[in-house]
Amino acid sequence: MSTFADLFCGIGGFHYAAQEFDLNCTFACDSDEPCRRQYKHNFAMLPESDIRCIKPSEVPDHDILFAGFPCQPFSIIGQMRGMNDRRGTLFNEILRVIDAKRPQAVMLENVRQFASASKGQAIKAVVGGLRKLGYASTWKILNALDFGLPQKRERIIIVGFADNSIAHFEWPNSREPRMPLADILEPSPDRRHFASEHIRRKRLSKHVSAISPSIWHENKAGNVSSHPYSCALRANASYNYLLVDGVRRLTPREQLRLQGFPDTFEIVGSDSQLRKQAGNAVPVPMVRAVLKEILSAESKCARRN
Repeated sequence: MSTFADLFCGIGGFHYAAQEFDLNCTFACDSDEPCRRQYKHNFAMLPESDIRCIKPSEVPDHDILFAGFPCQPFSIIGQMRGMNDRRGTLFNEILRVIDAKRPQAVMLENVRQFASASKGQAIKAVVGGLRKLGYASTWKILNALDFGLPQKRERIIIVGFADNSIAHFEWPNSREPRMPLADILEPSPDRRHFASEHIRRKRLSKHVSAISPSIWHENKAGNVSSHPYSCALRANASYNYLLVDGVRRLTPREQLRLQGFPDTFEIVGSDSQLRKQAGNAVPVPMVRAVLKEILSAESKCARRN
């Protein structure tokens, strides 16, 4: 296995994980223009745009298909319309590509709520769709905290195989030592990242933390808590949803580090664009661990055949 396609590629979380195994990208697409510019800047490859406008026959052959399809219809931060949201059925576009190109393996990612969305019909639709195309699949909810990142980010990962490799696939049982929050924080962040005096006083009136450094989290009900790690980055959360020690927002570099992106990743675009991009990204170490098991399963299956 040497090639991959990167659907709904965002800023390249899957790409970073895949290139660590010397896999080459043959195709990428994303409808978000700033994401496409960011991807091109870092990978020297401009993704195609809206997947609905792409003919599957035009997608180059690939061994593994990745897709972090839109999570907004299933996220607790949104309206959770699930399958009733037009974006909630975009995985059908993934199935079109799979049907046409027949990759050996697929890895799909979404928010944990996808497992129960639309009374379980969303996950059943994906598993059933893969089964109709001849792919055996399995899924599990994983947490970025278990893969060395100081971010509580739970995501459903769906893995499918076109052959019997699923019999050899094992989910990573990772409990990597967690990177200390202090290691991802910048020592001298720009003043533009600091919350207003009003916001800071408002937070302090609700909560006093016993730990530092910590990330203060205000939920939808207005309750404030703090942890030695970040709650999940969210693309569309309130501007001051997460505050370092209750006083400032995370910098763009810190947000990328929380997702496991290396500091060699070069940032283009505005802070607000990067905030959205990081909030929609996949945790690189989590993807890397699952991909390692996919490649191992394929290798074991090939040796037995």
